[in-house]
Amino acid sequence: MDERGNLFSPGDGRRMLIFNFFKDARLVFKSDNLGREISSIALPAALALTADPIASLVDTAFIGQIGPVELAAVGVSIALFNQVSRIAIFPLVSVTTSFVAEEDTLGGVSSHVENDNLEEGAPMDAETKEFIPQKDTCADVHDSDLVGGSFNIVKAEHKRRNIPSASSALVIGGVLGIIQAIFLISAAKPLMNFMGVKSDSPMLNPAQQYLTLRSLGAPAVLLSLAMQGVFRGFKDTRTPLFATVAGDLTNIALDPIFMFVFRLGVSGAAIAHVISQYLISVILLWRLIGQVDLIPPSMKHLQFDRFLKNGFLLLMRVIAVTFCVTLSASLAARQGSTSMAAFQVCLQVWLSTSLLADGLAVAGQAILAGAFANKDHDRAIATATRVLQMGLVLGLGLAIFLGTGLHFGAKLFTKDINVLHLISIGTPFVVATQPINSLAFVSDGVNFGASDFAYSAFSMVVVAIVSIGFLLMLSSAGGFIGIWVALTLYMSLRAFAGFLRIGTGSGPWGFLRS
Repeated sequence: MDERGNLFSPGDGRRMLIFNFFKDARLVFKSDNLGREISSIALPAALALTADPIASLVDTAFIGQIGPVELAAVGVSIALFNQVSRIAIFPLVSVTTSFVAEEDTLGGVSSHVENDNLEEGAPMDAETKEFIPQKDTCADVHDSDLVGGSFNIVKAEHKRRNIPSASSALVIGGVLGIIQAIFLISAAKPLMNFMGVKSDSPMLNPAQQYLTLRSLGAPAVLLSLAMQGVFRGFKDTRTPLFATVAGDLTNIALDPIFMFVFRLGVSGAAIAHVISQYLISVILLWRLIGQVDLIPPSMKHLQFDRFLKNGFLLLMRVIAVTFCVTLSASLAARQGSTSMAAFQVCLQVWLSTSLLADGLAVAGQAILAGAFANKDHDRAIATATRVLQMGLVLGLGLAIFLGTGLHFGAKLFTKDINVLHLISIGTPFVVATQPINSLAFVSDGVNFGASDFAYSAFSMVVVAIVSIGFLLMLSSAGGFIGIWVALTLYMSLRAFAGFLRIGTGSGPWGFLRS
């Protein structure tokens, strides 16, 4: 620590970040202001992220009561819907969180003007100020009306914030949702054929029916995720948690009513899900309207170009990540149904635990975005250090938990001896990579908080290209084990790339070398 009590000082930051970034890890759970702020953001975010998978498991259980054909059909539809949604959701939420946090920190000043002027140290001229939403300095006092020479004091209303990025996110989310709905509904049958559900398959009708109805909820899904990004930017993850739990509970309650009471089958499950998604959107919109003025002063404040530019960069990243995981599953499937079944169990456990690390990533991104907007370098260093330390501890804890739990819990997924044998082979990889995975996901949040989207995108593309080579080579040589060795190398490279930017003091972390 330096003489001011900071963990690192800018002068020695580069050396310290490379060699001693996890020094004083005993303070990782210190209950100071920063620790409490991280926890207050990370815990509700992690709970919200786990609520949807739990609700999906309940959905699956209800659908499974109808029959195996319907269960398989809905599984294909959900996989297709989620893959298409992910392409739009991840970039939209990540970009929105950073931009809203920046603008909220700077009092609602347009982040486009912020980049042009604050980073260059140039004062804003009168013409520039004309297009910036200004804060009302009288927001916290009572309004007065002059009537007959006397003042009548009226009750003050809470001043809503001017956050242009919030308006932009809602417009973009709504448009993307409508486009997704039209695409999935109009191309449902060809998409099913692409997924292997042919015209003579008994799965085609229920799968197409479910996908078509569920697609009607796409606008609500994209809008709700955009608004969740706004609330994350406000460092408020409790409101999205409340809305998500309310929606998921509604979904669970409506499933048996529509499916069995009204005898709508898989269509009932889709309708219940759509209603729950619109409920989530209504709750979030209701809370957001009370905090933000969603009608901007003019179209110039909506910054669509900035959203689209950085969103496209993160889209590249999502495609790279998705391709690596999809390719690994495809390579496992080519080795037979036994290998694929074991791989699917290991992969789902491997990915599900990442949701907890994502909570820390959300907290790090929101706090860091505000710190960088304020040019508070000490806070940026302290936050990055703390969330990465917490991520490592979390990863070690998950490794211990899975090391004991997965050995006994594998029989919950299957009774097949051959599949269980392969799961036992994959378990050490799932366990050993937990600390690596946690560091990778948290470092993503750190880089997003620094609005370092270009580096995050291009580094992931490079990692994906190298990892694809490993997957093809090692799966051919080592089979099931080779795939998991390649995935371990993939996550190791991903964690290294995420940490490299900070460790070398480059990009937005260049102040560490000054």
